[in-house]
Amino acid sequence: MIHLSTILQHYKKREIQEEILKNARNKEVAVKFGDKGFGKRPDVLEYPQDVLEFAKKGVTSFHASEELWENPLRLSPEMKRKEMEELRTGWDLVLDIDCYDLEYSKQAAYLIIEVLKFYGVKSISCKFSGNKGFHVGVPFETFPEKIGGKEIKELFPEAPRRIAILIKDLIKEPLGKRIIEYEIKNGVDPKDVFTVIVNKLKKAGLSIKEENIIYIKEDEYGMKRELLNVEPFLGIDTILISSRHLCRMVYSFNEKSKLISVPINPEKVLEFKRENAEHPVEVSKYRFLDRTKVEKGEAKKLIIQSYDHKPETEENIKIEKKEYELPNSPLPVEHFPPCMKLGLNGLSDGRKRFLFVVTNFLVTVGWDYDNIDILLREWNKKNDDPLRETYLVGHLRYHKSNKKKILPPNCDNMMYYVDMRICKPDNLCRMIKNPVSYTRRKTQYLNEEKSPKKNPPKPK
Repeated sequence: MIHLSTILQHYKKREIQEEILKNARNKEVAVKFGDKGFGKRPDVLEYPQDVLEFAKKGVTSFHASEELWENPLRLSPEMKRKEMEELRTGWDLVLDIDCYDLEYSKQAAYLIIEVLKFYGVKSISCKFSGNKGFHVGVPFETFPEKIGGKEIKELFPEAPRRIAILIKDLIKEPLGKRIIEYEIKNGVDPKDVFTVIVNKLKKAGLSIKEENIIYIKEDEYGMKRELLNVEPFLGIDTILISSRHLCRMVYSFNEKSKLISVPINPEKVLEFKRENAEHPVEVSKYRFLDRTKVEKGEAKKLIIQSYDHKPETEENIKIEKKEYELPNSPLPVEHFPPCMKLGLNGLSDGRKRFLFVVTNFLVTVGWDYDNIDILLREWNKKNDDPLRETYLVGHLRYHKSNKKKILPPNCDNMMYYVDMRICKPDNLCRMIKNPVSYTRRKTQYLNEEKSPKKNPPKPK
């Protein structure tokens, strides 16, 4: 718990207040009261003194939207998507990087900045997140006004997600190499490097096995090499780039670490040390999302390439493959991914899309149609505006008559989980691409945990 005197000492500084205010312009703001959670939304900051007044009430950190709004106070959870789009005037690209280990996050942030520079982006800013990661920002003004006949401001969250996916695919392999080089340079024996990495990730809270982070690839000489698969722990926030998603603001405390989210020189991210973010901090000459020297359209190549990029997906995986054979018994609700659990609690929007998704999901995790029917009827009662029973019955009848069993959409499909606001990923979500994979993997893991350990054979 951060002491109130520390909070007041920090937020009473005029220069801190002014930097927070600059970061809040035309953005929705939310304040956090320590471990009590967030205050009311939406909120705004209008004057520097507002920062101190909130601190006096016990506010420990300030958070702002990636989106720019005409009037943030008009925002409401009940707003339809079209109403929100009319209110949105733009969006900033904010990439939230967290690899569980600060040194690994540094390497990822460095590579992301290099990718942005490669595509001609100059207005790059970076800040420490306050714990184990970094935020890399590119202002909205760097993008062209239109692409493919559509206004850029209308391409949220699709465009920033595409950019994030492009960058993630580009840095995966070099990041794995850099992490291995870093560990070896710091004294780890090459034969132990994968074990050391796994132990670090486990210590940071990620349940992972060594085989999950190793893959084999032939080099240019035809030799097979063991490489580091960073997918299970490389966190570049693609899923959480969604409407009204909030990001910790500059010079705000992180309640867990008690460190401060400070802007840093993007050219020297590898030199950052945690003590640079300990209270008290001075205002940096580097500003996060600095709009004063933006060159309009400098990020044009980046956004065009993100739309041309074809990421690897599981779309073509067939249900007949061994990994996706129907289980012998239905997998329990307790093992469902967060998106399915949230959706089954009832929705106010996206009910028909969720019905399509959850039916395919339930079939491919082994549920029979009688139990699916019972569950869907219970779910429909929880919806703000329940679907007509005839629609529900017709959907299930059609699905039952269709012999072909297909997976629900992948997690990175732009039209589903995030748009329905049910995507709240946990640690396991990072390791899978489809909700079915989540449930199968969790079931397998828990079954292994319950299985009695076999005693090793006694020596003769």
